[in-house]
Amino acid sequence: MSSQDPYPSRLREKGRSIPRQDPVIHWPGGSDRAHGPLEASLVKQFETDGFLILEDLFSTSEVESFREELLRLSGDQEIRESGEIITEPDSGEVRSVFRIHENSPLFSDLAADPRLAGIAAQILNDELYIHQSRVNYKPGFRGREFYWHSDFETWHSEDGMPRMRALSMSIALTENFEYNGPLMLIPGSHKTFIATEGETPEENFKSSLKKQVVGVPSDDQVRKLAGEGGIVTATGKPGSVIIFDCNVMHGSNGNITPEPRSNVFFVYNAMSNSPVEPFNGQDPRPEYIATRKTIRTLKQTAAQLS
Repeated sequence: MSSQDPYPSRLREKGRSIPRQDPVIHWPGGSDRAHGPLEASLVKQFETDGFLILEDLFSTSEVESFREELLRLSGDQEIRESGEIITEPDSGEVRSVFRIHENSPLFSDLAADPRLAGIAAQILNDELYIHQSRVNYKPGFRGREFYWHSDFETWHSEDGMPRMRALSMSIALTENFEYNGPLMLIPGSHKTFIATEGETPEENFKSSLKKQVVGVPSDDQVRKLAGEGGIVTATGKPGSVIIFDCNVMHGSNGNITPEPRSNVFFVYNAMSNSPVEPFNGQDPRPEYIATRKTIRTLKQTAAQLS
């Protein structure tokens, strides 16, 4: 293993497992010392499983305002021409809209909302910024799957995120049923970094955002993780929030039901963990996918930690 890169991946040799070298809860003393809006038992659960599902964090009226804003963004011609809208590979329907915290005052405020940013600061113990934001759509009948992956593996390899001091929050805008392609997570998988096989193609993001092929674990690696931790399906009503560690293994099935599934997605990264040059040796992904030129501290987290 390279002394300069604790998490080498995208290599020619067979993929391997590397024990996590960073804490999950970044307070000295871990979950026993962290303070913030989450009660101690939930912080401990996050430390153990790598994720939490919080019901009813946002009201029906708030969720409706988020949906209305999403309709506006997905129909914005300027955003469509910018490349920040990703479509399904077959149907052409909208799959993701990126950089929503920059393109919408509503979502900019939502990213800094204490119900989200306060929890992120409690776990990461640092001033924070938004590394990535997007809306994920999984339309009825033809919504494609998101294959098993660790977000950190991509953020480290392609964006240059140095260490595991980031987390994601997914706010449900529609009902997450067992059958319409909800998020699936493997408890405890965040404690192991899965180094994947295969080098990164040039401008990999152009295809990986539609269907990820490089940077995914092998069948044997997923089988081992799932055998140890099981698989949890994150169901819930609109307004619920899934909080998950940057390295937890997760994915989702396709959606062939009439019930669409959509969510707002924010990635909170520690300011001390800002991106360096990508570890795959290539140019970094565009700014709308991974913030590096316009990093701004979320005011709420700075105030909470002062």
